[in-house]
Amino acid sequence: MTNAKRLIGRRFSDSSVQCDMKLWPFKIIAGPAEKPMIVVNYKGQDKEFAAEEISSMILIKMREIAETYLGSTIKNAVVTVPAYFNDSQRQATKDAGVIAGLNVMRIINEPTAAAIAYGLDKKATSVGVKNVLIFDLGGGTFDVSLLTIDEGIFEVKATAGDTHLGGEDFDNRMVNHFVQEFKRKNKKDISGNPRALRRLRTACERAKRTLSSTAQTNIEINSLHEGIDFYSPITRARFEELNMDLFRNCMELVEKCLGDAKMDKNSVDDVVLVGGSTRIPNVQQLLLDFFKGKELCKSINPDEAVAYGAAVQGAILSGEGNEKGRLSRDEIERMVQEAEKYKTEDEYHKKKVEAKTALENYVYKMRNTIRGVKIGEKLAADDKKKIEDSVKAAIEWLGVNHLAECDEFEDKMKEVESICKPIIAKMYQSRA
Repeated sequence: MTNAKRLIGRRFSDSSVQCDMKLWPFKIIAGPAEKPMIVVNYKGQDKEFAAEEISSMILIKMREIAETYLGSTIKNAVVTVPAYFNDSQRQATKDAGVIAGLNVMRIINEPTAAAIAYGLDKKATSVGVKNVLIFDLGGGTFDVSLLTIDEGIFEVKATAGDTHLGGEDFDNRMVNHFVQEFKRKNKKDISGNPRALRRLRTACERAKRTLSSTAQTNIEINSLHEGIDFYSPITRARFEELNMDLFRNCMELVEKCLGDAKMDKNSVDDVVLVGGSTRIPNVQQLLLDFFKGKELCKSINPDEAVAYGAAVQGAILSGEGNEKGRLSRDEIERMVQEAEKYKTEDEYHKKKVEAKTALENYVYKMRNTIRGVKIGEKLAADDKKKIEDSVKAAIEWLGVNHLAECDEFEDKMKEVESICKPIIAKMYQSRA
């Protein structure tokens, strides 16, 4: 289950819910008072969950992680919501906290929380009044807020946004594009196959992230529908074309926010990027063009800024904080030990990723090699089938065992090489 945030505080009949349902790999039905309910098969029985219940499960897990780390019980919470959430959505979010057994001390807007994080980050160098535009483009929502910061005092001048605009919509555009492509190529419609849609969405989300750093990537899914493999390249330019109207919507909302605040864009001192979707190069370029080349503020982690600001708000409300800003001897010792532990874990993880990548590269390269005219036509039918079977088995194994250990990837690599290398070597020897 995903996208609970897009259901919370909404009615089943809302057009946005009806539109999203078509691309979700799970079932939504109308519950009491038009509340959208997620249907889940649990221990052989269908169970219905409200979006608040799903959100509360996430909050419970977050609380457990924090309690394990801190070694103490947590009862209070500061919860953030998109600035454009209405009263119903805010209350539903608060209800999720209550269901999770938390005392929700305050609900604050996500851009405000990000501004708190930004304000602390710039506290040492900031002088005088600053006009700051927070551009928050996340997975499901978009918020833009204009604030003034003066000596640590935050004043929100204007907000604009769309509670139904974010990374998931960019994914949806890609999913729709590839559903149509699959239909065109294979004369089959996968829109009624929840498992195929889920696999395609996962591949599209991965491709979207990849296109933030490369000009082209591939969507490659084995047995997507009725045993048919799906392969299709997509360029950054095509991705941008599919979503350009959504990107432009973001800029229109930036203009609206400035208009509501009665402020000229030249008066904005800093533009702060928040939310994972701000990593998309075209989004950054549109902002640069709009603000006439003004450097965008990327000093705070776009994924963590909101949570960081909320944590600061929580500390203020509970009257806690390290006034001197110094670390105790025990804290320093703990951090040193953790740094060593994480260094070892990082090295192992890097080795594991390299082993997995090497295996993926080898099997896909081998598959492309035997499908090509240069090598494929020169192989004996039996030998070609051996390689095809070995490569197919390895790709399926990777799909199931993507979290395998380093030595497992290395063993699988040796296994595939032991079949493929002798056959390719034999072919070259016969040609010589």
